[in-house]
Amino acid sequence: MLKILIPTLMLIPTTWLSPVKWFWQATTANSLLIATASLVWLKKPWDTGWANLSPLMGTDPLSSPLLVLSCWLLPLMIIASQSHMTSEPAHRQRVYVTLMIVLQSFLILAFSATELIMFYVMFEATLIPTLFLITRWGNQTERLNAGTYFLFYTLAGSLPLLVALLLMNSSAGSLSMLTLQYIQPPVYTNWADSFWWAACLLAFLVKMPLYGVHLWLPKAHVEAPIAGSMILAAVLLKLGGYGMMRILVVLNPLTKDHSYPFIVLALWGVVMTGSICLRQTDLKSLIAYSSVGHMGLVVAGILTQTPWGFTGALVLMIAHGLTSSALFCLANTNYERTHTRTMVLARGLQAAFPLMALWWFFATLANLALPPLPNLMAELTVIVGLYNWSWWTIFLTGTGTLITAAYSLYMFLMSQRGPLPHHMQALPPSLTREHLLMVLHLFPLLLIILNPNLIWGWFD
Repeated sequence: MLKILIPTLMLIPTTWLSPVKWFWQATTANSLLIATASLVWLKKPWDTGWANLSPLMGTDPLSSPLLVLSCWLLPLMIIASQSHMTSEPAHRQRVYVTLMIVLQSFLILAFSATELIMFYVMFEATLIPTLFLITRWGNQTERLNAGTYFLFYTLAGSLPLLVALLLMNSSAGSLSMLTLQYIQPPVYTNWADSFWWAACLLAFLVKMPLYGVHLWLPKAHVEAPIAGSMILAAVLLKLGGYGMMRILVVLNPLTKDHSYPFIVLALWGVVMTGSICLRQTDLKSLIAYSSVGHMGLVVAGILTQTPWGFTGALVLMIAHGLTSSALFCLANTNYERTHTRTMVLARGLQAAFPLMALWWFFATLANLALPPLPNLMAELTVIVGLYNWSWWTIFLTGTGTLITAAYSLYMFLMSQRGPLPHHMQALPPSLTREHLLMVLHLFPLLLIILNPNLIWGWFD
């Protein structure tokens, strides 16, 4: 674990000591090396349990794909932010990259923690750099409001979790993830036990976010700078799913009865957020709401507590992380040229940027889960798992899938097809850096098609 964590922390002196001329190149190259080195964490055919264990950290086939995704995203965020940060003084650019490195360090510690309390502390610590990114480097004046929503929704959800974990620690004597499944499940007798069950899950459901407690997400996404949107969509939402998978082991007898309303809310959210996407005018807002719908499927898959549901949820988290991050990068390249996120004002861009339209096409197909992409594999697995849990769910999941296809095509047609408006004739050309960024997003999706065992081997 330290082979990745220490080089990540050493990126901070690299950021501050590099000459201004080589600053972006040095941080990008070093973070790409760390991301490549992190691939050794991915599951080997002989891995069945924990590996790389130390007293506080370790990996298993559930955490390793999420750890690799976190490491893979740092160089992509640095590449995507260069144009956004050119007008800033050098010291502010260094602070910006330092915040991203600190955030990645917290994420590595969160996903590799073997103690639930350490996971909780790192889960909360990721708030601080993200809040700075949103409130200092956001594009619009609404960013302070978005930061407040983000902070208070997450804090209000996670304080009951701390109380629940301390209660569990006093009764079980240990919160080590290695021994959680061997703890004698408590006997549930009264309402207080039900509140304890809800407290354990609430923080993760807010972070996912579950439909109903999702209002912070579109605000935070829309106001955040490009790096903030990427890390929020790709990794921070997945902290909620990872935490749910870890803690459900202990909540077992109660989950069978208590999970009904949450599964219904999650599936209803798939349909409702898809419908909201169909009438969005703001491009970033549309992509943010689509994340709520996809995470609804993840929540429902996890709460069924079946191998199919867990498998589909894990693969969907990885595939959605790469896809939504790619869509935010594409929306950002449009914004940097047209200075508007309103789709009616920035349309017909295929005529101006034909190669960029190809990346839009691939990312849209991944978002609507077309075969053979892992998004389809994940969604089908979750839908089959839900159908076996209750055949009524097919109506909500089927409707949600149709609406997802509709708004994905609507987004592609509105932004790329049709005549180029007259006010957008002299646009700067797309850069090699942006095409490299899209390759680094979409190439891993193709690799997962070739060997899905890398990320769903936990359930073989």
